Amino acid sequence: MLMALGMFVFETRTVPYQELKRITEWRHASQSRVGDRPAYQFVGPGADSITLTGTLLPSFTGGRLSLDELREMADQGSAWPLVEGTGRQYGLWVVTRVEETSTHFFRDGAAEKIDFVVTLEHVDDQRTDLIGRLTLSAAARLAGAYA
Repeated sequence: MLMALGMFVFETRTVPYQELKRITEWRHASQSRVGDRPAYQFVGPGADSITLTGTLLPSFTGGRLSLDELREMADQGSAWPLVEGTGRQYGLWVVTRVEETSTHFFRDGAAEKIDFVVTLEHVDDQRTDLIGRLTLSAAARLAGAYA
């Protein structure tokens, strides 16, 4: 397992990402001053985002269904715990964007190669009311995968 977002597991047979990019910001309010540089005051943490990029080869890895599962999670508007395969816990995250670029098509229109970008945003870890729930359809898919 590379990483898990809620019950969705990023691994080599589902959505293996090749790059993880994290951008963390902090907020500083500025106050203009006459004849001097602005004064800054730390007002708290800012946005914290993770971007996962990779390539799917549906013959060997997951395909559109895996990306559609991430879209379903995003549709719920819920936050999900993000845990790295090493056990590192990142807190609660929401899916804000899923990009998909399909190339190299078979005769039936199925893509041989799918490049993807998934963007996650960190939310307040204290907001447990935002935590996503495993839906019946996701539970059925999960049960089918292990049957």
